[in-house]
Amino acid sequence: MDRRQFLQHTVAGTAVLATGSHPRAQPVLAQEPPRVTSAPLAVGEEVAERDVADLRRGLESGQLTARALTQAYLRRIDALDRQGPTLNSVIELNPDALEIAERLDIERKAGKVRGPLHGIPVLIKDNIDTADRMKTTAGSLALVDARPLADAGLVTRLREAGVVILGKTNLSEWANFRSEHSTSGWSGRGGLTRNAYALDRNACGSSSGSGTAAAASLCAVAVGTETDGSIICPSSRSGLVGIKPTVGLVSRSGIIPISATQDTAGPMARTVADAAALLQVLAGTDARDAATTAQRRARDYTEYLQADALQGKRIGVMRNFFGFDARVDALMEDAIKALEAAGAVIVDKANLPTRGQFGDAEYEVLLYEFKAGVNAYLATLGPSAPMKTLQDLIAFNEAHAKEEMPYFGQDIFLAAQKKGPLTDKAYLAAKARAARLSRAEGLDRVFALKKVDALLSPSGGPAWLTDLVNGDYGTGGSSGPAAVSGYPSITVPAGLVRGLPVGVSFTGPAWSEGALIAIAYAYEQRTKLRRPPQYLPNALV
Repeated sequence: MDRRQFLQHTVAGTAVLATGSHPRAQPVLAQEPPRVTSAPLAVGEEVAERDVADLRRGLESGQLTARALTQAYLRRIDALDRQGPTLNSVIELNPDALEIAERLDIERKAGKVRGPLHGIPVLIKDNIDTADRMKTTAGSLALVDARPLADAGLVTRLREAGVVILGKTNLSEWANFRSEHSTSGWSGRGGLTRNAYALDRNACGSSSGSGTAAAASLCAVAVGTETDGSIICPSSRSGLVGIKPTVGLVSRSGIIPISATQDTAGPMARTVADAAALLQVLAGTDARDAATTAQRRARDYTEYLQADALQGKRIGVMRNFFGFDARVDALMEDAIKALEAAGAVIVDKANLPTRGQFGDAEYEVLLYEFKAGVNAYLATLGPSAPMKTLQDLIAFNEAHAKEEMPYFGQDIFLAAQKKGPLTDKAYLAAKARAARLSRAEGLDRVFALKKVDALLSPSGGPAWLTDLVNGDYGTGGSSGPAAVSGYPSITVPAGLVRGLPVGVSFTGPAWSEGALIAIAYAYEQRTKLRRPPQYLPNALV
């Protein structure tokens, strides 16, 4: 979650900063990696930009093996993440990845194929539990010695589907819920993740590593998590398709939490088809997450990949999320024309009547739920875990300030620690207000009055310059309504501004992931606006 952006377009309810309106200091890096101006290294090029369907065909024909595929991605990670442009998106590699791949190859040869993703290498965010030899730290040094006792619910599903978990991705520490002055993509454990399109630009967050890794083809697909913007923002800034599902479609058990009301995990991929294939695996019920018991999931999300799906679809335009950047507005107008040309009915305007009215209530809810959630999560790590409570984390950061707080503090931690239990009247009132303004008086009202299938808005502007001195500053966004309501949204590449990707978002009612995938796929197939990153030292000027 981009804290500055969150506070600007959600909490404060004011217009976000326009591109060029913020003093742009040069980024200060903890460790200045070497920069490249030439084309990326050839190592690992055999997997660059290859989609899941292509890889699956190679595995099915015998031209590829899961082991060879895993080795190729590991070589590419070494070439681009550890060397060359030094993207720094992968915080840890799975020491068992090759062994897992070999076992999956043996299964395939024996006629056992677990599903469409059998043998496909995936990276997951470092706030998702794995009960193996990898760590789960949320990027914090405080959790380096902690060990989850069980896999996260979604990890169980990935393993059952035959996925090779390559490793874990870096993130904005604690999913960017430690300080209002944080820099997205930086963590005490992992350092700074860079944007693959311009190395001095921010990858956004908090799923920064998943975004950069997927953009750079360091994996076939990646898993991110979102509370407010943490899938949509990095996906948009990295030229990806990102799906923020309805809360409860994907299990949150074993994910280091911020908010029980808003947290979810979701796919980050280079194509809509790849995102749909991963969502098909991730979605499902879990006894450890009560929110999943009420889910209404589709039989198969890949069935919605229809190029003519826009015919007759009513798309509303949330104009009151436009206006922060004329260049982004121009790309949105191009998207609207493409949708209309494909047979969609454009409903313009379909503004959100409560824009800017629920951010304060959302933030209050997050503070309460973070304290309760992180304390409950730490308790699952067992009696030998060094950290027991949020107060322990605060004390650790103070004792290790040089490593953990060289650029920003822990003001959000301190504010959350002051909150009481989830029975407090202030919490209950804030939760009710946020739900009412984002749902009944917000998105639900627009869907009903305008009779639209989805709402269109800019996912955000081009990536800002990373600035560890002053922290993040926003370049637009519209993640708040879907995040606070718990409804689904999907971002798709809409074009470039000075070589930097910009996405368009489609938001729908609860459990409408299938319809959104259909709209996004048809738009993607008509426009094909994704461009691979070139690992330039800075943006095109």
